[in-house]
Amino acid sequence: MIVWLQLAVCLVVIGVAGWRLSRYGDILAEKTGLSASWIGLILLATATSLPELVTGISAVTVADAMDIAVGNVLGATVFNLAFLVMLDFLYRKESLYSRAAQGHILSAALGALLIAFAGFGLLLEQAGFSPTLGHVGLYAPLLALIYLLAMRVVYQYEKRTLAEFAEAAAARYPDVTLRQAWMGYGLAAAAIVAAGAWLPFVAKHLAGFMGWEQSFVGTVLVAAITTAPEAMVTLSALRIGAVDMAIANLLGSNLFNIVILAVNDLFYAPGPLFAAVSPSHVMTALTAIMMSALVIAGLIYRPQGRGVAGLSWISVGLFVLYLLNTWLLFHYGY
Repeated sequence: MIVWLQLAVCLVVIGVAGWRLSRYGDILAEKTGLSASWIGLILLATATSLPELVTGISAVTVADAMDIAVGNVLGATVFNLAFLVMLDFLYRKESLYSRAAQGHILSAALGALLIAFAGFGLLLEQAGFSPTLGHVGLYAPLLALIYLLAMRVVYQYEKRTLAEFAEAAAARYPDVTLRQAWMGYGLAAAAIVAAGAWLPFVAKHLAGFMGWEQSFVGTVLVAAITTAPEAMVTLSALRIGAVDMAIANLLGSNLFNIVILAVNDLFYAPGPLFAAVSPSHVMTALTAIMMSALVIAGLIYRPQGRGVAGLSWISVGLFVLYLLNTWLLFHYGY
């Protein structure tokens, strides 16, 4: 019970602090004039993905839990895509995919490209082909380069959506000064750093106590905790009617999540990170690619009707793929 309680504490701290970090990030972007810039887009993505970043660095440096680090990142991408099911269920006016702007196709496609590149790197490492740049796998700098190019392209295409959300967010907090925003941002970030650094130790202890594989714990449980800020920010955006921003937050976070693998590899001194993890992570990467393809299909086809439990067939497919990946990892992951 103690280790489960520790996991719950991490969830509460990361969820609440992550939401506040994102809120203050929005205010800072608006008050410093960065809200309509590429830097503003990266600031928002970094704020919501900070738990994955800190947890990954802690996992590969002091916790010696490489599978939790990689599972957390890839699991977060799957979880973010699965959260679209919740959005589709809550948005009762019409199907989420018929309302969403088609510009999200770009984010989903670029996210699938990054995930596929990461999965390809995992397969190469498992096959014994390990090109390196110092102690870092060659895939790491390539992932970072693709991410920067992808963020630039997404910014150019979705600048209007970002500007509309920044105005809505600023209107909700007219009494917060720039100094208060910086202080709030710093305190929230410190709380996330503390909880994120502790989380891999808790997850590793839980995996050993329950007899579960670290790849399963990282992909399912740790990923669910570290994506709590994305979930809360997405629900907040949906509540004020910013449907496109809710979707953009999830798909944009997936772009940043994958580049975290490159950061983790940089901090993992013994050698390429992918050479030290379970091959079962390839399954999660492939699941994320299939889910991204479904999202792209939904954004192009734009289904009008609703089927099972009031969900479109796209959301039903996303939910089934998420459950299938979880089941396979639990029974066959190693």
